[in-house]
Amino acid sequence: MGDQAKIVTAAEQLDQPVVIPAEAYVSPEYARAEHERLWRKVWLQAGRVEDIPNPGDYITYDIGDNSVIVLRGEDGAIRAFHNVCTHRGRRLVDTPAGQRNARGNRKSFVCGFHAWTFDLAGKCTYLEHQVDWQGRLTEDRTSLGPVQVDTWGGWVWINLDPAAGPLRDYLEPAATMLDPFQLQNMRPRWRKWVVFECNWKVAMEAFCETYHVPGTHPEFIEFGQFRGWGRNQGLHSNIGYDAPKGQEEDAAKLRLGIGDARISTAEMQNFTWENANTNTTRTLVDVANRLKDDLPEGTPAPEVSRYWLTTARRIDEERGVVWPTVDPQHTAASGTSWQVFPNFQIGHAVNNMLTYQARPYGPDPDMCIFEAAVYELWPQGGAPETEWEYTEPADWPPVLQQDFRNMAAVQQGMKSAGFRGAQPNPYMERSVASLHYNLSRFMGTGTPETY
Repeated sequence: MGDQAKIVTAAEQLDQPVVIPAEAYVSPEYARAEHERLWRKVWLQAGRVEDIPNPGDYITYDIGDNSVIVLRGEDGAIRAFHNVCTHRGRRLVDTPAGQRNARGNRKSFVCGFHAWTFDLAGKCTYLEHQVDWQGRLTEDRTSLGPVQVDTWGGWVWINLDPAAGPLRDYLEPAATMLDPFQLQNMRPRWRKWVVFECNWKVAMEAFCETYHVPGTHPEFIEFGQFRGWGRNQGLHSNIGYDAPKGQEEDAAKLRLGIGDARISTAEMQNFTWENANTNTTRTLVDVANRLKDDLPEGTPAPEVSRYWLTTARRIDEERGVVWPTVDPQHTAASGTSWQVFPNFQIGHAVNNMLTYQARPYGPDPDMCIFEAAVYELWPQGGAPETEWEYTEPADWPPVLQQDFRNMAAVQQGMKSAGFRGAQPNPYMERSVASLHYNLSRFMGTGTPETY
């Protein structure tokens, strides 16, 4: 490494073998620099719009040393402010012990130190003995610091950089590719988080490629093997599968099994529901279990796929759950998930999705906050009430526990004197290289190198 001629200077070079230095994963200096060079410069997913439906509803979002209040104003608008009193710097809202974030409803925010009070527009409405400041304590000095905020896909996004460009521009092409799936209409089935012993990038990279499936999740190989791919998409990346002609929808999350597709699809759906509880719904599982009775032996796989998905779509529609219609070619091009730079992954389908997010936990590069959520479409008013549930690694679904074992072991292995840097598969793990190529543009170091 260190040969200037070999440093990747364009995304097009990421289809070549590259090596990624370990500093981005293990260096305390790099982790400290991220707070200034990365986290204060990018759009970050901070929560769901439906978490703050009413005026006064709020959530907090922490990234490094920064904490943000996201709230619904009296006028219905979503606003965000730095979670810090403009008087002496006390945080306005404390996160309850053991909780991922604070959440509630208030008409105002009162500082616990000297009782300075702020309304839902961020204006300071009360402070004692204001005359003592001799008329110089103006509104612009007392108001809460605003944070850029916008929405897309049903999420609230924040950016700590006042000069940041529009969210939509930042998200492209992911936003355009995912819009047809109408992610804003989905609601969570479960939401879990944990403080984990690995760098946030190790956590995200455990889920941004399919190359690991045979080695980590061999049980899924019994249900079929499609070759996975990863693609750079500017600031972001996506991954997916190469599907046989005529089975383009199998390039997405809703896939058939191999062999007698009537039986293997049911086996795969049951295994997924019981061991991961992701990437499917109860309707899909139930219809899959009917395939062997509804269809004759020898039914071609494409016909099994059409019957399974068409029947599940009809049953859901009868109970008030309407799937969006997405062209099969668009489905194939969109892949199975998008990695939104730097730390959010959306695994999408027409009726459900799985998301991952990881971020630093304090200054230690060996620790992160990891969280996952499963969403699906529900009948009007039928979505369950969910909260972020702290879940120890041993209590997550079994498939995710397999990933967790890798994450902890990778973090330790990368510190070895014998580790010469990560060498991701150029076709199947290009999302890993893409992440570090884009990180290096913010960080000024850690650029992948070809060899």
